[in-house]
Amino acid sequence: MSTLRTTLIELQRLKRLDRTGWTLRGLPNGTESVAAHSFGVATTAMLLADELRVRGVEVDCEKVLRIALLHDWAEVRVGDMPRTATEYFGADSRKQAEMRAFADIVGPLSTQNSYRELHRDYENRDSLEAKLVKASDVIDLLVQVLALERAGARGLDEFWVVAKEPNFNLEGAAKEIVHDLIQSLVDERKATV
Repeated sequence: MSTLRTTLIELQRLKRLDRTGWTLRGLPNGTESVAAHSFGVATTAMLLADELRVRGVEVDCEKVLRIALLHDWAEVRVGDMPRTATEYFGADSRKQAEMRAFADIVGPLSTQNSYRELHRDYENRDSLEAKLVKASDVIDLLVQVLALERAGARGLDEFWVVAKEPNFNLEGAAKEIVHDLIQSLVDERKATV
C-alpha cells in the first residue's frame, strides 16, 4: 500500500501544476492546472466515445477513460512543456523524456505493465481509443481557449491553428464527429469573440 500512497501523493501535484502555455502568454498562475486539463480531456473523450457507441461503433470506454486520465502523468516529473519547448528540445527528446518519466512513475506499481501499455498506445496512437483521447486533448484546449477569450484574454490566436487541418487518423463516424465538433468551436469563436 505504501507504493500506491507514494504514487497518489506524487500525482496529486498535477492539481497545482499550471499549464505553461497560459503562463507564457501572460495569463495569471492558476488559469488552468494539468489536472483540470486532464478532467476536460477525460470528459470530452467519454462524450465522444458515447456518441460513437450510439452510432454503432465499437469503443472500449474504460480504455478511453484510462488513457485520458494518465496521458499527462509524466508532467509531474518533467513539467508541462509547451509546444515551443519542442522547437528547442526536439520532438524525439521530449517524447523520450516523457516516456522515461512515465515509466519511473508507474515502475513501483504491480500494475505498471498495463499502465505502460496504455501510455505507449496513446503516444503511438495505435488504437481508436488513443486517437479519440488525442482528439479530446486538442478539443479541450480549444474549449479552454474559447472560455479564456470570452473572459477577455487576447493574443491566443496561435492556439486555433490546430483547428485548421487536424489529423487524428480517425475514420468514418469518429472523423465526422470530431471534425464537426472542432468546426462548431471555430464557428462559436467567430460568433462570440
